[in-house]
Amino acid sequence: MSDRRSNIIPHIDWFTIGIYLCIVFIGWINIYSAVLNPVHPSIFDFSQRYGKQFVWIITGFVMAFLIMVSDASFFSVFAYPLYGIFVFADLAVRFIGRNIAGSHSWFRIGEIGIQPAELGIFAINLGLAKYLSNEKKTDVKKIRMIAAVMVIFPMLLIVIQNETGVAVTYTAFIFVLYREGLSGNILLGGFMLITLFILALVGSKLVISIVLISLALIAFLIFTSRKVKDLSKVGGILALCLAIVFGTDYGFNHLEPHQKKRIQVFLQQNVNNSKEGYNLHQAEIAIASGGTVGKGYLQGTQAKLNYVPAHATDFIFVTPCEEWGFVGATFIVILYFILIIRLIFLAERQRSPFSRIYGYGVASIFFIHVAINVGMNLGLVPVIGIPLPFISYGGSSFWAFTLLMFIFLRLDADRLQILR
Repeated sequence: MSDRRSNIIPHIDWFTIGIYLCIVFIGWINIYSAVLNPVHPSIFDFSQRYGKQFVWIITGFVMAFLIMVSDASFFSVFAYPLYGIFVFADLAVRFIGRNIAGSHSWFRIGEIGIQPAELGIFAINLGLAKYLSNEKKTDVKKIRMIAAVMVIFPMLLIVIQNETGVAVTYTAFIFVLYREGLSGNILLGGFMLITLFILALVGSKLVISIVLISLALIAFLIFTSRKVKDLSKVGGILALCLAIVFGTDYGFNHLEPHQKKRIQVFLQQNVNNSKEGYNLHQAEIAIASGGTVGKGYLQGTQAKLNYVPAHATDFIFVTPCEEWGFVGATFIVILYFILIIRLIFLAERQRSPFSRIYGYGVASIFFIHVAINVGMNLGLVPVIGIPLPFISYGGSSFWAFTLLMFIFLRLDADRLQILR
């Protein structure tokens, strides 16, 4: 081992690793509680999900160790090859992968299932960080366009695998682009367009159109003394908004049936709680039954009796809510909040643009996953089926989040040597 690598130990951010270990432990014991089989009560029983998760955890720890003893420059040098490998894997899985639960996104190796869409997000992050850190900020529009393509192309490959939920998490990279100079107006505009789409689904299109036209007229009056360019922008925005309002029904009707049901459940439109609304309804019952301090560890009933589907994966957050109550659930959310804020702090202290951009990508990906998963358990966002980092059952997701974080921790430990 070189002196450079042997000297990183004092520079490793052990605080972040401590939070990681705490969340991993919470996840493991909650998986045990959620799917406990009385016939196989040992938490180390490898025939059960909690035993298998232990294997994923140990192999994840091995990955983390190997990353920390590697040369930090490896991740910058091989960023593009790793990006290419996982983009190719996302393409290949559509043709030679296994179809599991309607999603054609899995490679099967014996008893092990690998999902490149989930596992490869660290490689997409590396590729984007490499490109943005290498390019000189001369042609900003070109840089933004290529960076957007680097994210959107793998997203489209994931969508055709019928993994819309995973594809949605790739929108996290917009926060990275914002940190690197993307206008905040684009973020605001995207949020407003999504809001407009939802309003058009539940409200009167005529009323919405009148409000939009009125706002446009006010804007025209404000810009009467301004350039024609400003007036054309107002007209273009109005045309786009009206197109969204009157195109909402067409777009909604061309979604997949399960996608339409998820949106209807979220908007509480024609929902049957014994059918399409069952998952969310049962999750809400379980969460409400936990009260302030919960029923006690291993004392939950909604998940154990299979009232809550996917209670070890997508709806794992239900278990601590039911058994640990509002206090326990809040503690978990606070842990995630501390982790994300810490990652942002580490990103800002980097000397290397590559490390900083990659770090912001890690923080953004964690934020999107936590916000969506907790939100869909509480009925605040549509159910799209994504894991809660380090807590949901699954090898691909656990490895992906571990790789994401420890690559950044390795880069951070090397920040005093990196002058680029």
